Amino acid sequence: MRALRLLILAVVAGLLVCGCKKEEVEKPETERAKTKRAEEEQAGKETAMGVTLQWLGHASFKICHEDAVIYIDPWKLTESPHDATLVLVSHSHGDHYSPEDIARVSGPDTKLIASADVVAKEKAGEAITPGLTIESGDVRVAGVAAYNPNKQFHPKERNWVGFIVEIGSKRIYYAGDTDLTEEMKALKDIDMALLPVGGKYTMNAEEAAEATRHIKPKLAIPYHWGDIVGSRNDAEQFANLAESNVKILTAGETMSLE
Repeated sequence: MRALRLLILAVVAGLLVCGCKKEEVEKPETERAKTKRAEEEQAGKETAMGVTLQWLGHASFKICHEDAVIYIDPWKLTESPHDATLVLVSHSHGDHYSPEDIARVSGPDTKLIASADVVAKEKAGEAITPGLTIESGDVRVAGVAAYNPNKQFHPKERNWVGFIVEIGSKRIYYAGDTDLTEEMKALKDIDMALLPVGGKYTMNAEEAAEATRHIKPKLAIPYHWGDIVGSRNDAEQFANLAESNVKILTAGETMSLE
């Protein structure tokens, strides 16, 4: 009987030892799994941190990448996020330069880059002119001439601008209020072209489509429609005529740049 009890105790002790060893063997595997999950989660976050573009309506856009938040010509905003790292203003017309909307998006560290007349009115910011490039953190902004060759609304001598925004390996061209110009035709290596299509004050749909034949962007987005001048029909006509991929956004819609 004593021998049986000793045998049972030995078996139990052996099982406990095996269980401990098994736990010791499996624990590193669990840690490796945790590490793998963490790496996958980080990779997912990095993928999600690409460049995004939001059309805010009319001629206003918001571009985000990592910590950079850029507003272009903010106007008629309904919220006050105060999240801008950079605000770009193309010229001083009231549907592009809105002090109230600049205040809605600006925080204590927001930088303003704008045409000289806007900087003078704001008494703040850095003036940009056609051909000038300004760096702000990881963002490069180049001024491109924006004007009407044969109309009085946007004279070339005012030195108003569009912008090429280089952010997160992308080159985004925002034309500003302009007709098709020789300066625009000369642009190269544009990933996305934001082009006005409303006519009267700027290019119409046909002229904007001709611009895509020169610029050859990977993607074009029509704006300057749906408020003041231009309609969705203008945007759709542009999409039908353009020699590039086109995406028509609805006001407030956000998209990712592949």
